[in-house]
Amino acid sequence: MTRAVIFANGDLPNPGAARLLIAPDDALIAADGGARHALKLGLIPSVILGDFDSLSDVEVRIFTDMGVHMLRYPTSKDETDLELALQHALKVGYSPILILGALGGRLDQTLGNLALLSAAECIRAGARLDDGETEAFFIDELGEVTGQPGDTVSLIPWGGTVDGITTDGLCYLLHQESLSPQRTRGISNEMLAETAKIYVKSGLLLCVHQRKK
Repeated sequence: MTRAVIFANGDLPNPGAARLLIAPDDALIAADGGARHALKLGLIPSVILGDFDSLSDVEVRIFTDMGVHMLRYPTSKDETDLELALQHALKVGYSPILILGALGGRLDQTLGNLALLSAAECIRAGARLDDGETEAFFIDELGEVTGQPGDTVSLIPWGGTVDGITTDGLCYLLHQESLSPQRTRGISNEMLAETAKIYVKSGLLLCVHQRKK
C-alpha cells in the first residue's frame, strides 16, 4: 500500500530530520499552510486541503500553476484543516499515514491533533505524528517503536485505565500490568535496542517516542 505524508501547519523544529522520514514514493498531502513545509523541503504536494486562510492568494495561484489539486473548504467548518487532510488520506486508502508538523506550538491544536489519531480507523491505518525528533501514535493491541538505544519512550493511558500491558526492549519492563491516566508511571522509559514492542490487552495507549539527539 502507498504511504501518505501529510504536512500540517504546525511547528517543524528540525526540517532536516523530518526530510529523512520521507520516501520518494510517498503520496504528499498538505493541510493549508502546511504546504510551506513541503516547499521548504523541496517537495510539492499533490493536493492541498483547507480554507486557505494560512496561504496568500499569490501562494494559492503558485500552487495551482504547479498543477497541485486545491480543495477549498469554507472558513466556517466543523473540522480543522488537518482533520480534512486526514479524512482524505483515509478515504483514498493510504496506509500508513505520517503527519509532519502537528506537534508543538498551540497546546489545544496539539491535543486536538493527537485526539484525531485515537480514532479506530486511524489506528488501523498506522497514523503517526512526527517532526523528526518526536513521534506519537496510539496502541490498542501491538505497537512497535524503531529507534536507538537511549531513546525515550513514554506510555500514556488515553481515556481510561489500560490493562494487560507487556513491553519488550524497554529498560523498565511491564508484564501484564495496568497503567492509570491519573498516574505517571509510564513516563520516560528508555529503549535498550533499536526496536521496542508494546502489547496491550484492553484500552488505548498513547506512545510518545523522543529520539536521542
